[in-house]
Amino acid sequence: MSILLVVQDPIARSSGYEIGYTIGQYLPFVILVIIAYLLFRHFKNNSQK
Repeated sequence: MSILLVVQDPIARSSGYEIGYTIGQYLPFVILVIIAYLLFRHFKNNSQK
């Protein structure tokens, strides 16, 4: 995956698509955090019942 970032980095910065490139870098981490929060909330609610 880091190889793709190295290859894409000069292309994205020179093309003017910096905002989309930045969102694309952080989106997988944001999705993982949301999934972790939902799982945590689900198991916490089930353990209280």
